[in-house]
Amino acid sequence: MVQRWADAVFLHWPYDPATVQGLLPPNVEVDTFEGQAWVGLVPFHMEGLGFPGLAPLPLVGAFPEVNVRTYVRAGGRRAVWFFSLDVDRRLPVAVARLAYHLPYHLARAAHMRAGDVVTTRVQRRWPRGGVTSAVAVGIGVPADDDEQTRFLTARWGLVSVGRSGQLRHAAVDHEPWTLHRAQVLHLDDQLVAAAGLPSPAGNPIALWSPGVDVRVGRPTTLRTP
Repeated sequence: MVQRWADAVFLHWPYDPATVQGLLPPNVEVDTFEGQAWVGLVPFHMEGLGFPGLAPLPLVGAFPEVNVRTYVRAGGRRAVWFFSLDVDRRLPVAVARLAYHLPYHLARAAHMRAGDVVTTRVQRRWPRGGVTSAVAVGIGVPADDDEQTRFLTARWGLVSVGRSGQLRHAAVDHEPWTLHRAQVLHLDDQLVAAAGLPSPAGNPIALWSPGVDVRVGRPTTLRTP
């Protein structure tokens, strides 16, 4: 699949690795930075979703997505593990659940930027509806290209569990993120806790990017011990 992730916001909190590991399947190991696991709440605007060399999927258009994620190692690869992904389009939910076995949810959602302020709102509808999230951040100065920033954003694959219970990996290719520091202006989120995690404590590390063009590869089975 090809797509563009625009106006991406990254909010990350540190977690006890054992807490996150308890939510992962066998042969998927939580990845850590300075002894901590990290959980991200990541809203952005999806644009141009389709297949390489073809026009974007009809009747889909641009739409918001908000995902809850952590970072893992599996089958010798470092990747993203998604706890949930909320969008307001039925077709992407169906395609991603069938093709990539990702936990997409149908939601009422909005994600927009006005000047230097980016706001996001989500109300999950299916499955397990009623979960909400509201986020507003102010865009700040360019972020340093340091080890922690790369750990939280430079991930070139995703891992999921297929119907047979085998782990599957899909490559994610895009240019390096252009990142800015961000200030959290408002945060009232239930998505992280709905994933089975304790509610986040303290202020998150907040980043914003204007976006990247992305190509997500065909899922393949991971060889594991």
